[in-house]
Amino acid sequence: MSTPRLQVIQDNEQHGAELAEFVRPLPHNIEAEQHTLGAVMLAPAALPEVRDLVAGPDFYRPAHGLIWDTIVGLADRGAPVEPVAVAAAIDPRDLATMGGAPYLHTLISQVLTATNATFYAHIVRDLAYARRVVASGTRLMQLGYAATGDTQDDLRGAVVAELAAATAAQGQGWTDPTPLSASTELPAFPVWAFPEWLGEYTAGLSEVTQTPPDLAGCLALAVLGVAAGGKVWARATTWTEPTNLFTLVVLPPGNRKSEVYKHMTAPIKAAEAALVEQARPLIADAVVARKVAEAAVEKTEKAATSAQDPTQQALARDEAASARLDLENTPIPAEPCLFSDDATVERLTSHVAEQGGRFAVLSPEGEIFSIAAGRYGGAPNLAILKSGHAGEEMRIDRMGRPSERIAAATITLGICTQPGVLTRLGETPQFGEQGLLGRLLYSVPTSLLGFRNAHPEPVPDHIRDAYSANVQAMVLSLAALPEPATLHFAPDAQAAILDLASEHEIRLRPGTGDLAHMTDWAGKFVGAVVRIAALLHLAQHIRDGWDRPITLATFTNARLIGEYFTLHAQAAYDAIGADPAVNDGRAVLEWIERSGTTRFTARDLMRSGLKNRFKKAADTEPALRVLETHGWIRRLPSPPNARNRPAAPAYEAHPDLTGSPSPSA
Repeated sequence: MSTPRLQVIQDNEQHGAELAEFVRPLPHNIEAEQHTLGAVMLAPAALPEVRDLVAGPDFYRPAHGLIWDTIVGLADRGAPVEPVAVAAAIDPRDLATMGGAPYLHTLISQVLTATNATFYAHIVRDLAYARRVVASGTRLMQLGYAATGDTQDDLRGAVVAELAAATAAQGQGWTDPTPLSASTELPAFPVWAFPEWLGEYTAGLSEVTQTPPDLAGCLALAVLGVAAGGKVWARATTWTEPTNLFTLVVLPPGNRKSEVYKHMTAPIKAAEAALVEQARPLIADAVVARKVAEAAVEKTEKAATSAQDPTQQALARDEAASARLDLENTPIPAEPCLFSDDATVERLTSHVAEQGGRFAVLSPEGEIFSIAAGRYGGAPNLAILKSGHAGEEMRIDRMGRPSERIAAATITLGICTQPGVLTRLGETPQFGEQGLLGRLLYSVPTSLLGFRNAHPEPVPDHIRDAYSANVQAMVLSLAALPEPATLHFAPDAQAAILDLASEHEIRLRPGTGDLAHMTDWAGKFVGAVVRIAALLHLAQHIRDGWDRPITLATFTNARLIGEYFTLHAQAAYDAIGADPAVNDGRAVLEWIERSGTTRFTARDLMRSGLKNRFKKAADTEPALRVLETHGWIRRLPSPPNARNRPAAPAYEAHPDLTGSPSPSA
């Protein structure tokens, strides 16, 4: 048991140790400060990057802070920052105190290469932050000792303010990061870009059904595609586009999708009924002609088999062969059918062949995707959709069925699906690998559920009648064209196409382009705008649009719609998870938040809970590149290495990742 005297001695020793702890020098590194200053005077090009990391107060030695502020002041005026200029800009008394002009030359002489400037600047910055932490700790201790118990609210406020100041200092040199997810604030469909009769009905139907205008707007484009697909092509500059589209709207259940589909497709059904009525006499005549041809074949073949004389037998065979050719050239045309709401891949292919290469699937459900994924056949079958989007020739040979030849297959899709189906599209690898995802024009509107008006304004009769009459006229007039027509753009519209192509190309650049992760979709963007422009043109000139050039105004409206689809496609790809690098990047962010890591290397990721995701260091590069370009991490400069071996890259995490909401939210 300690005696009172021994206890006093022990207490004094402990107190002395505590005093020694507080009186020791604050964290600093004079050589790092010297190398930082010398590097920016030796190579002024390094100043902007170093300036993002440190400021005058970050230097431990006051003379170094003065030199830094002088260098920055000279650079801001466009003056040189070499030692002679810096020495001339410093007060002679201050210059003498720090060692005179020779000291500035000493700073440069210590620098082996200016490429290490940022490495040493990071050291200066980190030690300055460490000194701020020590100072904050001292002030917090003083606040604690000064507490009396009567001013707890004041104490808490002071502590919070002190901690906030320390945290703010940690964020020096960082900018606000960019979310990995697409913006939740997506634009509404620009119905004003439609011709007046179509825009008014689209807006009116959206109001009366209390649905987002995106649903009726995308379906309106699909309706135009039903009318024009396979009948009209658009000549851009050096290539030609068909006028069919694949539109996909994503809405949860309960959004009255079927009601919108019913009204939007009603004129198509009416036009189809008119086409059926027109075709009825032709089909009846073909049936009779077919029976006559079949009878002729039966008669001549019987005569050929019963003939005994070689000469008569030869003549009979010739007649039988001629009759067989006549039969093959006497097909019975299929009853006109413009679209279906559900079809297997095989039936869809037959529809396209029977309808002269043009057909559509318009449905408030996304069954076509599960069918294409192999619900019935077991394996994905995307051939008809791929060729049907591009207007390509198809040759189909199947066991037990006659061969089918389609000169130019054009399919239009007007589909609505649920968010869950959209996210599962990425689970069928062939959808991405074979380009189906890149052919869809996505719309991801905000549901109005919970905000619908119980007493909406009805659609005026004249607007509804104009829509019905114009769609039917468009379908019937284009169906009557004996051969497909080709639209051309006016000269200024052609120039606008080239301008769009040039501007859009930059967005595809790896590492910097905002569409670089979805080039399968973005690579078809300009062609999609050309198709939309052709459809808007035909809607503006219903009965003779194929004989007029597409104007610049029409192309400009099509471009507005194209930009709408671009933003929504980014959101859709985000939901699908079509970019593995972005998915891996989110996993790294979650690990940083969960572990509280501030600095790490690729090997740290491989040793963490992400080891199953990243098997080797090269696997981490795409994810780290995405996070770096979005501002969530930054690569730390490598330390000087006398052996000239490249050090493993290390990264620093954005301060907001500590205690902040998930960046992928």
